[in-house]
Amino acid sequence: MLHHRAFVKKSKQGKVQKVVREHYLREDIACGSFKCEKCDRAVAKLEREAAEYVVIDTNVGLQSIDFLENEAVDNVIVPSTVLQETKKNNLSVYNRLRNLCAAKDRKFYVFSNENHRDTYVTAAEGESPNDRNDRAIRVTALWYMKEVPGTRILLLTNDAENRRRAKSEGILAASTREYAEARKATNPMLVDLVVASSVGDSNMDIGAEGGRNSKRQRIYEEHKLMSDITVGLKQGRLHQGTLRVNMYNPFEGYVSSESMEEEILICGRANMNRAFDGDVVAVELLPEQEWRVPSRNLPSSLAVNGEDRSVAEEEHDEGGLEEEVGAGVAQINPGEDYGGAPITTDSSGRHPCGRVVGIIKRNWRTRGYCGSLRPIAKEKLQMGMISCLFVPVQRKFPIIRIATRQAAQLMDQRILVSIDTWEVDSLYPSGHYVRALGPIGDKDTETEVLIIENDINTAPFSVEVHACVPALPWSVSNDDLSDPNRQDLRHLSICSVDPPGCKDIDDALHCRKLDNGNLEIGVHIADVTHFLKPSTAMDEEAALRSTTVYLVQRRIDMLPKPLTEDICSLRAGVDRLAFSVLWEMTPHAEIVKFDVTKSIISSKAALTYAEAQSRIDDRRLHDEVTESLREMNRIARILRQRRADAGALSLASPEVKFELDTETHDPLDVGMYQVRETNQMVEEMMLLANITVAKQIEAAFPSCAVLRRHPTPTPKMFESLIKACNAVGISLDPSTSKTLAISLDTAVKPDDAFFNKMVRIMATRCLTQAVYFRSGDVSKEEYRHYGLATPIYTHFTSPIRRYADVLVHRLLMAAIGLRILPDNMTDRSRMKAIVDNMNYRHRNAQMAGRASVGLHTLIFFKDRPTVADARIIRVRTNGLIVFVPKFGIEGPVYFHSNSEEKGGDGKVQFALDDQTQVARSLDGSLRFQVFDTVTVSIRVEESQGHRRKLVLALCQGENKTGQPMTMG
Repeated sequence: MLHHRAFVKKSKQGKVQKVVREHYLREDIACGSFKCEKCDRAVAKLEREAAEYVVIDTNVGLQSIDFLENEAVDNVIVPSTVLQETKKNNLSVYNRLRNLCAAKDRKFYVFSNENHRDTYVTAAEGESPNDRNDRAIRVTALWYMKEVPGTRILLLTNDAENRRRAKSEGILAASTREYAEARKATNPMLVDLVVASSVGDSNMDIGAEGGRNSKRQRIYEEHKLMSDITVGLKQGRLHQGTLRVNMYNPFEGYVSSESMEEEILICGRANMNRAFDGDVVAVELLPEQEWRVPSRNLPSSLAVNGEDRSVAEEEHDEGGLEEEVGAGVAQINPGEDYGGAPITTDSSGRHPCGRVVGIIKRNWRTRGYCGSLRPIAKEKLQMGMISCLFVPVQRKFPIIRIATRQAAQLMDQRILVSIDTWEVDSLYPSGHYVRALGPIGDKDTETEVLIIENDINTAPFSVEVHACVPALPWSVSNDDLSDPNRQDLRHLSICSVDPPGCKDIDDALHCRKLDNGNLEIGVHIADVTHFLKPSTAMDEEAALRSTTVYLVQRRIDMLPKPLTEDICSLRAGVDRLAFSVLWEMTPHAEIVKFDVTKSIISSKAALTYAEAQSRIDDRRLHDEVTESLREMNRIARILRQRRADAGALSLASPEVKFELDTETHDPLDVGMYQVRETNQMVEEMMLLANITVAKQIEAAFPSCAVLRRHPTPTPKMFESLIKACNAVGISLDPSTSKTLAISLDTAVKPDDAFFNKMVRIMATRCLTQAVYFRSGDVSKEEYRHYGLATPIYTHFTSPIRRYADVLVHRLLMAAIGLRILPDNMTDRSRMKAIVDNMNYRHRNAQMAGRASVGLHTLIFFKDRPTVADARIIRVRTNGLIVFVPKFGIEGPVYFHSNSEEKGGDGKVQFALDDQTQVARSLDGSLRFQVFDTVTVSIRVEESQGHRRKLVLALCQGENKTGQPMTMG
């Protein structure tokens, strides 16, 4: 049956167009029940033995996905109307719902009601799209009542009006709460998963009176309607931007808006007005007399351990630290840093302040928030369903109120909670319990927390993905050997140089002398795209994951292990497929010519950086691999100097290395990672390959090449570092990468060997983040990579662990005529989504790795209180931020004295000189300046509810009463 659907739409040019589409209706669509004799059993999922089938509406699909994922909910019919609307409103929830429907162990069936002759409905005159969709779902429920007689059909909806209409039409209907309450005897946990409609009245329906409790007073202002926001933005009264919340205070943040030169400071609970980090908000500026100076205090010591937050502290603590902690640093609170980029103030030092008046786009996580319950009185734990306060592990998120029957069992657990709503009459957002993660402080539990917090996908690869992987054992085939487009390079003395224990080896190198006196240098990269075909299940999964994630004790792969550790890995002594870049160079590293080719290689050695360095340094060794390494190292020195002369930055990162117990994987030792000359050698070769390939693919595909750029930092980003250096007589000029490089080279103190590295570490944090992009999306001037001082750059050398490199390999194959470029790589909107996801996943992988370092640092120091030297990298009026070079630890130290423990107030007042970066005690007995060395104690403390935290305290320096200064 053919049906025509007509509607009007407005084009991007503003023209109104009438669109008529053919809509085919069928009557042979299966109901999906094993009870039905007419339907195809091959597609059936609904059990014959089930007494009840559940039909869900869009409301439940969108808002109760955690509820649906519980195994107690099954034999569920998902109308295609629900899937379509869910996809339109929330892609993340849609994917979870699709996975439920696809899971073989779950009984979720998608019924194509929009294509069935008996269940398709047209919109009545004056009927809204939502009302039409609700009616379509009720018609589906009625159809099932006729199709499978004898089976109870239940419409599950949290919309009170939809339930009322369903019951008037003879359909059995219930809310998720009613459904859960009816089953709490056998599945008590189901009640906890019910979406909270409002705090204070958990039985209130979403559709009832807007979900408000009329007995409570309003705490927040109502958000403006979208129509009012649009008018305000056009008139310039409102400003749109994304809210970035202070890492230690959920009621202080900044909004960057294209309509304002300065960032807008949002301070206090009322002005934040229920906005979350990442929300796109509409902001109204406060009168200038209400603008304020940003805090120069460290966050309170309680803030370092987010779970110790009291209600009073959360309401009144508006302090925050605005400096960023660098990658690889073991921090006091794993996974968090100390704020964001520097802010701009007016000439008086006051900052533009505003208030949130509307939410344009919510950023509540569909995956939920990790944390724990605030301890409550034992007698209250025995009261059945009780209201509890949940404290997220990340302090930038506010406390969340949930209702649960399991409070006693969950009190010492990390749990996952989802947010449902935040009403104007509720101090806190309301949410629901999703699941327990494990005991607080347990290594596996805390690792699971950091994985969830950073949105890392750890799900096993599907059967469809594994089906794309060649069977093991795998070897190079005769077809590969006879391929005219693949060079046989197995005779070359190729080797790999990697960290110890590396199994996913995706690059190898060689260098040999040519008959004409020149050199041939080769970089050989695993030929992942030979196995990873476009638009396959494995390719789609790799695009979603985008990167391999490296934790201290674990690797979370982008691709299945048979590929990463065997088939693609360039292991020693086996033939492997590669994508090679070969340069002919003069002995002075001048490139004569280069070639890019598919190849077959056989690595002669898989070396660690230490082993390669040992070979180079041992003058008794003259084998081909060693001589290759020596000559390549010599060339790398020349290339490195040439880049430095062009303005490339030589920065430093306080990367931490752990020695782990082979059985428990607990840390046995921790220290700064040692960088050898072989590290720099490999880096230079990879940079050369990446730059060479970037030029090649951009020339061939100027509008769709996948490149990587590093935006030039603004002068404001270096202000604090310039002040710190000026205070100790060092001049820093960041106007260009070259002037900055020269400044860093001259930033030395003869009596302080670590000073230069400290400055380089701090300079790293002043820079913007490098990002992936499509060449056609920005001007050529914006291609530049500031840190590397190169006009063009990409990632080609790690396709086993980065999806960006996979895309670059496909571009390169097309550029040299080996393959046709896949259609989706010229689709601008699709590629923008892929590139955005790559940047998001890359950032998350960095944060997860950093959090893992912090977690293992906490475990290491649990029974090892230690004293060590630290360097001051920031001074504040109430404390310092210090860096401990020996362990790579960074964190706050507060100005308190032990007199507090003896009845005194424990406060030591300090004055901060912002120009000289000096903090002086008001009594003149103490003075601290950036870059000073202090001695600190490092220990782990247990706080309220058995929460552990790493504590740094000053051991050096006395106040005038002779009491040592310590962290409170």
